[in-house]
Amino acid sequence: MKKILILADGIVAKQFLDKLVALTSNKNIYYIVYYHEKILPSIKGDNFHFYNFDPTSFSKLSTLFDENFYQVTIAMSTKLDTEESYKNVRRLNKEIQIVILDKWNLEITDGDLFLLNANEILSNRLIDYLPDIPIIAQNIGLGLGEVMEIKVPFGSAYVYRHVGSIEQKNWKIVAIYRKGRLILPTPQTMIRPNDLILMIGEPNILKSIYKNIKRELGQFPMPFGNNIYVLVDMKNMDYEMIEKLLNDAMLFHSRLKSKKLIIRIINPTYDDMYKKIKSYNSSHINIYFEYKDFGFQELVIKDCKECNVGLIILDNELLEDYKRFFYSLKLPVLKIGTGSFHEIEEGVVITDMPKVIENVSSIIFDVLTQLQFDLIFYDFDPDNTGKNKNLIEHFENLSQIFKQNIKIIESKKNPVRELKSRNNYLQFVLFTEQLLEADILSIFSKNMDELSYMLKDAYQLFLPVDV
Repeated sequence: MKKILILADGIVAKQFLDKLVALTSNKNIYYIVYYHEKILPSIKGDNFHFYNFDPTSFSKLSTLFDENFYQVTIAMSTKLDTEESYKNVRRLNKEIQIVILDKWNLEITDGDLFLLNANEILSNRLIDYLPDIPIIAQNIGLGLGEVMEIKVPFGSAYVYRHVGSIEQKNWKIVAIYRKGRLILPTPQTMIRPNDLILMIGEPNILKSIYKNIKRELGQFPMPFGNNIYVLVDMKNMDYEMIEKLLNDAMLFHSRLKSKKLIIRIINPTYDDMYKKIKSYNSSHINIYFEYKDFGFQELVIKDCKECNVGLIILDNELLEDYKRFFYSLKLPVLKIGTGSFHEIEEGVVITDMPKVIENVSSIIFDVLTQLQFDLIFYDFDPDNTGKNKNLIEHFENLSQIFKQNIKIIESKKNPVRELKSRNNYLQFVLFTEQLLEADILSIFSKNMDELSYMLKDAYQLFLPVDV
């Protein structure tokens, strides 16, 4: 058992002592020095010893230092008494740990002193009760934000996601509080609206996670960027493809929450199409012509950074030729189909990586909500393993929250064959490294996302993920 000396005076000291004696697990021995009887707790435990004298008196205080104290706590009502008490204690013991309740922003340099700034603590607690502000633990660990508590809003991108589906690199969800109950999460635990989640990790990473949790649907192409970027190669594209690509890009821009549509023209030719493209220039459509023989990939990288690009729109040929490059950008890529955007009726999800696609499920619903498409989810499970059970539950919950129609199709046969016969849908595809190897031989693959190569006539939105 440790011996603790407490020099106490004032209302805060009284509340502190009341709480201290109420701790049933408290096994330390306390020596309390006080001015006034009114601060004493009504109940006094056997491990408490009380001394009524002036704690600023060096001679009186020295009589107690025959005891081998582990720590001294100073909670006084005036600045003068606090400073004098500190000086007396330090004269009596040069190395003992001292904790001071500081209401005056004291300036004391002492390696064995902990100043608890009362004003800072109170202001932090006031901030904690403001809406949409992360609660950061001030007196745990380093107190730099490595412990954070966040309330999950109803429309969050994290709602109804399983903990195991959330990539937790350099951070971790350690507890969930739901309706006054503590839940120690497992990978199968599902996050629900109004849950309080307790996280630990790198402070800068937790700040980023906080923004993601508070981000509600209806913001795509955020969080990737604000603007849509469409790439046109006038030399190697025929006029019909150029016109279709630009029309589709303008339609997507008009229905998504993008700020601007950026049209980048490479290899421009001076003809009627050139004049037509220039006529599209407006306050929300910016057109850039590249006349020099600039490196294609370097130009795209430069544009993406300078124009805050969140979605790239391409034709199939350009994506096939530079698939690995566009994968490296880690941005969503929309590949236009051979049909008409106006004929698209639904979004389609077909995958055999349930944990991975749950990472981007909020983006899928974000796009569906803005485009006002229903969702078709193909549950391809020929061996009846139930591998998509949790994912289906997740998608159904999200569809109810965002009033989005969803149709689950259980399929023993490969749905790619059915989808190959039509092109009036938008398929969501996981943009993985494995997908880079997809080619005509992918028809023999068992990977559903790789089989998406067979659906290149459809509109496809490739979503970057880390596997």
